[in-house]
Amino acid sequence: MTTLAAFIGAALAEIAGCFAFWAWARMNASAFWLLPGIASLIVFASLLTLADSAAAGRAYAAYGGIYVVASLVWLRFVEDVHPDRWDLAGATLCLAGMAVILYGPRAA
Repeated sequence: MTTLAAFIGAALAEIAGCFAFWAWARMNASAFWLLPGIASLIVFASLLTLADSAAAGRAYAAYGGIYVVASLVWLRFVEDVHPDRWDLAGATLCLAGMAVILYGPRAA
C-alpha cells in the first residue's frame, strides 16, 4: 500500500469515527453510533502506521494535509455544504505543506 493510499484511507476512517461521536454528542444520535465510531478510529490508527516514514511525527504532520482535504470532501458530500474559496485555498496550502514534509530532501 502506498503512503498516499494509507493517508486517504486513514482520513476517511478518522472522519467517519469522529463523525459518529459528533452525531452522538451533538445530534442526539443513539449511543450505538459509538461502536462503529470506535471501530473506525481503530482502522484509522492502523492505516496510519503504514505510511512510509521513519518518524511517526513526520508521518502525522504529512497526513494532516490529506486530512484537511478529506474533511472538505466530507463537508461537501456527507453534510451537503459547499466548501468556499477560503476552504479550498487553505486545503491547497495544507497539501503544499504536506508535500514539503513528505518529499523534502533529508540529511543523511
